[in-house]
Amino acid sequence: MTPVSYFPHKNNEMFVENIALSDIAQHVQTPFYCYSSTAIETSFQAYKNAFSSQDALICYAVKANSNQAVLATLAKLGSGADVVSMGEIRRAITAGIPADKIVYSGVAKTEEEIHYALSLGIFQFNVESEPELELISKVATSLNKTAAIAFRINPDVCAQTHAKISTGKAENKFGVPISKARIAYKRAASLPGIKVQGVDVHIGSQLTSLAPFEEAYQRIAELVNELRADGHEISVVDVGGGLGITYLDEIIPSKQSYADLVKAQLGHLNCKIIIEPGRSLLGNAGILVSSVVFIKNGEERQFLILDAGMNDLIRPSMYEAYHQIIAVNKGANELKTYDVVGPVCETGDTFAKARQVHKSDAGDLIAIMSSGAYGSVMSSSYNTRMLAPEVMVKGNEFAIVKKRPSYEEIIKQDIIPSWL
Repeated sequence: MTPVSYFPHKNNEMFVENIALSDIAQHVQTPFYCYSSTAIETSFQAYKNAFSSQDALICYAVKANSNQAVLATLAKLGSGADVVSMGEIRRAITAGIPADKIVYSGVAKTEEEIHYALSLGIFQFNVESEPELELISKVATSLNKTAAIAFRINPDVCAQTHAKISTGKAENKFGVPISKARIAYKRAASLPGIKVQGVDVHIGSQLTSLAPFEEAYQRIAELVNELRADGHEISVVDVGGGLGITYLDEIIPSKQSYADLVKAQLGHLNCKIIIEPGRSLLGNAGILVSSVVFIKNGEERQFLILDAGMNDLIRPSMYEAYHQIIAVNKGANELKTYDVVGPVCETGDTFAKARQVHKSDAGDLIAIMSSGAYGSVMSSSYNTRMLAPEVMVKGNEFAIVKKRPSYEEIIKQDIIPSWL
């Protein structure tokens, strides 16, 4: 879906489902995140329908947006969870996602985290290295448990995406090189407390073409056949996530086309397929709503200064990411060119340069689109700014699903030592 699909303008006023954003803003001070429950449900159902002819488990990538309301929404739809920390496991369990639908990824799992995951009985560890494998074996043996594992394989495939979100090249920190996979699996089969179960691959995020997936899955299919010839019982292939969203005008393959590719490349293996969508479920289901503080006339340009900053949404600063910036009220027909910036004391606190936005005045509401994934989860209180609250809308109702902390709550996190 496009960024405005779930946030249309009606009589020049932006809505989320059946509620005008300006009505929410009267109750919730800007900046705030706003999510459409229907958008999340629709995106999940599209994956479910696309993979209906395959033995597939959809495990939402919790890192994209870990709010309990989001996780509970997906849990009710039958989603599993792809997690990368003990904190995310706890979030998933608390929201109602069962342990046997959780896969645990991440390059630096600690002994404590492995212990916790084993005690719950998660579905699978996606193992990133041989040292990690040895630690999992040690912990599992101490608990008299068996850990089901899949190695995350680095297939050395270019995802054709931003360098900072590409994970499948040989130079990236993720996974076991495909050239060393058979050695790693042989070692795993010899260790106590380990059940070799699957193969995992994840080449990156925000992919707009199926070609990198096809190349990676071809290599994984060949590897599965080699591993089976070596005597390993491979019953699961985790194909990762990475399908992109439309931020501006990108043309994204449909979920059905993606599912058809998975079936064509891997269906003959008769394995359970795990899919780990994150951004493609949440990205266009959420926006960041901000207010204009000032219009500043500079020497060479005009600045639209918002009350949201890079601490609220860091993607433009960190990834040079493009987000559509739209006036919530389009009452003024005139478009003006602005540098859209925030209040943080950094030159990098810039959402867009030379961007055309409807003519705005102080107090007007601005929506930064496609912010449902990697928005709030990557925010901080830099400059001692209060974290933006999060709102979820369902039909005619909205609820604050994460409150804005007070300054007192932020400051009280610090502890002054006894010698002061």
